[in-house]
Amino acid sequence: MWIQQLPYSLAQVGLERDASFFQVLFIFVIVILGLLLLLLLAMFASVASLWFRAFMSGAAIGPLQLIKMKLKKINPLAMVESRVMAVQAGLADDITTADLESHYLAGGRVPLVVRAMIAAQRASIPLDWNTAAAIDLAGRNVLEAVQTSVRTKVIDCPDPARSARPTLDGIAKDGIQLKAKARVTVRTNITQLIGGATEETVIARVGEGIVSAIGSCETHKEVLANPMLIARAVLAKGLDSQTAYEIVSIDIADIDVGDNVGARLQADQAEADMRIARADAEERRAAAVAQEQEMRALTLENQAAVVLSEAEVPRAMAEAYRNGVLRATSPATN
Repeated sequence: MWIQQLPYSLAQVGLERDASFFQVLFIFVIVILGLLLLLLLAMFASVASLWFRAFMSGAAIGPLQLIKMKLKKINPLAMVESRVMAVQAGLADDITTADLESHYLAGGRVPLVVRAMIAAQRASIPLDWNTAAAIDLAGRNVLEAVQTSVRTKVIDCPDPARSARPTLDGIAKDGIQLKAKARVTVRTNITQLIGGATEETVIARVGEGIVSAIGSCETHKEVLANPMLIARAVLAKGLDSQTAYEIVSIDIADIDVGDNVGARLQADQAEADMRIARADAEERRAAAVAQEQEMRALTLENQAAVVLSEAEVPRAMAEAYRNGVLRATSPATN
């Protein structure tokens, strides 16, 4: 009889073993979930104040999103502050949390870009997020660019920090050198900030324009009487094309008279001409001396030939005496 009950006992033992296995598995899962929950609670505790701040500011960022920021090595404080600034400034639709995260991961300066967009909105300057982010990633200070668009910037030309020469030296048509210094007032051109030339190009173009304008004047007195002739001539050339700046004005800060380059060049030319004339005269003198020496040699040669000829006369007379052909002749008679 107990043999007949044996299969039921084995089945009961198997069910009990399966039940205990599922219980252990359930407890293990509960423990794992509990640990994960504790970990999430611990991570949320570190960002709870940020979440509450964002929530109260109307720039709600989900707690899971804040936790994901920490897992992606993103600074949640910078993200929350930037998001709050954007929402409070009315840029909630233009700047999303995903935009902030992507720009941060790309190495950009998120708070700086957000402040630049707020300043551009206040100044009614068209600036979208993609353009501002591109300017920031290019290494330029986008906030300074927006501020320069509102408040002009003055550039010294030449710039003492970039150039070893303190003045721009030009020579008028009368040969007088003029030394000028200029101050260029510029305003940032946001639309050409990406790919546009920088301050160095503006300084170089303005310097070249000033030197060219001085050189086109008939006399240096014209420039001294009205320095604005130079400024107007430079502005008319459109030197701010394809640059990151728009030239507002060019002011001649100082202009002095330098050397009389024309007179110095004429003196140098006269000295050179005199040296050439001296060389030509010396060449002619040397040729005359050589010709004199040749004539003296020719005279001595001719004198030697005369002496040789004279020496032949006695010899001829002696030969005539020996041959008896030397006789006196009388004049012919009729």
